[in-house]
Amino acid sequence: MYNASQGYINGSIIFENNHRLDFVEVKNTDTKPKIKYRYHYMNEAQVMIFRYDNAPHHVKIATFPHHKHEVDDIKESLEPSLEQVLLEIAEKQRNLKP
Repeated sequence: MYNASQGYINGSIIFENNHRLDFVEVKNTDTKPKIKYRYHYMNEAQVMIFRYDNAPHHVKIATFPHHKHEVDDIKESLEPSLEQVLLEIAEKQRNLKP
C-alpha cells in the first residue's frame, strides 16, 4: 500500500494519430528508482505497440524485473524515464509519416 513517502501518478496521452500512451509510476521520495512503473503504448485500435514495466514475471531476463514487451517478444530493458519513452514514441511517429 502507498504511504506518505510514496507518490503515485498515472495518465494517458493521446497523440494526433490516435495512438495512445497509458502510464503509471509509483515512486518513493527517498530513492531514485521507481517502485512500480508501466508505459503502455498502443495504436489507434488500442493494440499494443510496446510496453515497459517492472512486473516481476520474466525472471530469466537479465534486467529482471525491468523488461520491454513488443508485439511478439519480451526484451531486456533498463528502467526508462517518461521522457525516454516519449522520445521513442516521437521517433516511431516520425517513421510513420509519409
